[in-house]
Amino acid sequence: MIAAVIALAALAFVLGAALVAQSYRRHPVRRRVGAPRILVPFTGGQLDPTVLSAAIRIARAEEGVLVPSYLLVVPLECPEDSPLTDQVAVAMPLLEAVEHAALREGVPVDARIEKGRSPTHALRRLWEVENFDRVVAPAPANGNGGFSLKDVTWILAHAPGETLVLKPSP
Repeated sequence: MIAAVIALAALAFVLGAALVAQSYRRHPVRRRVGAPRILVPFTGGQLDPTVLSAAIRIARAEEGVLVPSYLLVVPLECPEDSPLTDQVAVAMPLLEAVEHAALREGVPVDARIEKGRSPTHALRRLWEVENFDRVVAPAPANGNGGFSLKDVTWILAHAPGETLVLKPSP
C-alpha cells in the first residue's frame, strides 16, 4: 500500500515537471498586457499559408497577440454541445502548426476553438465573449478554402474591429 502511494506521488511529480517544462518550451514569447489581438478565423481543415503569413506580420508589426480560431460546424442533426471529436482531431494539429509558425517569428499566440451551426454562428459566439482589434479572414482562392462570399459579406458587416479579407493568389 505504501509502495503504491509512493509510486503515485512520484508519477504525479514527474507529470507535473513535464507539464511545467512543456509550458516553458511552448510559450517562450511573453504576452504584453493590453496588446492588440488579431483574430484569424478559419474552418474546413485548412488555413492558407499566405493568410497565416500576413496575420503573423500584422501581429509582429503591432506587437500584438495572434488569435487563430478554428471554427467547428455542428451539423443540425447533432446536439449543439456534441464533442465533434473527428473535427477536433483535425483542428488541433492545424492550431499547433499555426502556433509554431507564429512563435518562430516571436509572436505570442492565444489559440481558440469555437463551435456553431455555421462558421458565422461560431464567429458570433466568439465575438460575444472576447474582444479583438483586428480580424484577418481568408477568402476562397479558386473556390477552395476560406469563407464563402456570403460569410465574407457577413464578416465585413458584423466584425467588431478592423477587418482584412485576404484572397491569396492561386
